[in-house]
Amino acid sequence: MSFEESLFDITIVGGGPVGLFTAFYAGLRNAKTKIIESLESLGGQPAHLYAEKNIYDIPGYPVIKGDELERNLIQQISRFDISIQLGEEVLNVNKKMTEDGVEYFEIITSEQIHYSRTIILAIGNGAFSPRKLKLPEIEKYEESNLHYYVNNIEQFTGRTVAICGGGDSAVDWALALEPLANKVYLIHRRDKFRAVESSVKQLENSTVELLTPYIPESVQGDDSRIQSINLKKAKSDEIITLDVDNFIVSYGFTSSIGEIRNWGFNLNRNTIEVNAQYETNIPGIYAVGDIANYEGKVKIIATGFGEAPQAVNDALLKIDPTNVNPPIHSSDLF
Repeated sequence: MSFEESLFDITIVGGGPVGLFTAFYAGLRNAKTKIIESLESLGGQPAHLYAEKNIYDIPGYPVIKGDELERNLIQQISRFDISIQLGEEVLNVNKKMTEDGVEYFEIITSEQIHYSRTIILAIGNGAFSPRKLKLPEIEKYEESNLHYYVNNIEQFTGRTVAICGGGDSAVDWALALEPLANKVYLIHRRDKFRAVESSVKQLENSTVELLTPYIPESVQGDDSRIQSINLKKAKSDEIITLDVDNFIVSYGFTSSIGEIRNWGFNLNRNTIEVNAQYETNIPGIYAVGDIANYEGKVKIIATGFGEAPQAVNDALLKIDPTNVNPPIHSSDLF
C-alpha cells in the first residue's frame, strides 16, 4: 500500500458511542475515516459495562440499553467504508510533513503505525476500572455474587439484591431490578442521592428499600458466595444485617488517559482543554465527548454527539481551507 493510500483524512481514537457517531458524521462529509479502539470490540462503557442497563438521555429513544445503542451506532456507520482497527492502544503521535509540504500525523499504536491528516480523540474518561469495596477477603466473591457491573440482568430474577452507591448508576440499577427481583435494597452512606432528580423521585415512589446513611462493614458467606451483609449506620454504633442473594457495588470507576497525558496537551485532571471548535492546543488534534473540557461542559453522551459535527467540519476545513460547505442535513443525502 502506498503512503497516499494509507493516509486518512480523520482518525478517531476511541470506538465508544461518541467515537462511532463522529465516524458517522465524517462519513456524511465523505471523509476518509479510520477508528482505532484499544478494546477488542466497539461500544465503549455502555456496551461493555452497562450492556443491560437502561439509558434515558439518548435523543429519540425514551429508553435504550447499552448493547442496543452499540448495535444501532455500528449499523449507522456501516453505510460508509470506515476502517476499524481493534485491540490497538495508541502510544504516541508525531507530527510530520511530506516533501510537498502536507502536514500529517504519524500515529504509533501497540501494533503498527497509522497516518492521518487530523485526529479526533473520543476516548471518554480513558481506561476504566471499578472502584472496589475495601473489606477483608472480599475479592473471593467477585466470581460469584459480588458484582461491580452487570452483564446479565435476568440472573437477579426472584432474588434478594443489595446495591451500594448513591449516584445515577446505583439508582438506575435499583429501578431496573425492582420489577425482576424479589427484594431490592439500596444502601448509601448519605441521606441524599446524587442521581438526577427524576430518577430519585421515581426511586422514592418505588418498592426499593432505602438504607441511609449506612456503609458496609463486613460480609458473611461460605467459600464461594456472600450470604449476608453487616451495615453500620454513619456516626453510630448501630449495626443491621441483611440476608442477600446478590450484592452490587456501584461506586463508579477510576480512569486514566494513559500515554495521552504525555503528548503535550493542556490538561485539566483527566480531560483535555479544547476551544470552540473542539480543537486542542495541538493544531489538527481535536477532542470530543468526556475527554474534552471547556467551561460549562455537561458530561452526557448527547453532549458528545453534538460536539462531533463541529470537530469533523473544522478538521476538514483544516485539511482544505476551500472546503467551506455549510453544515449538511442528512435528510438531503439519502
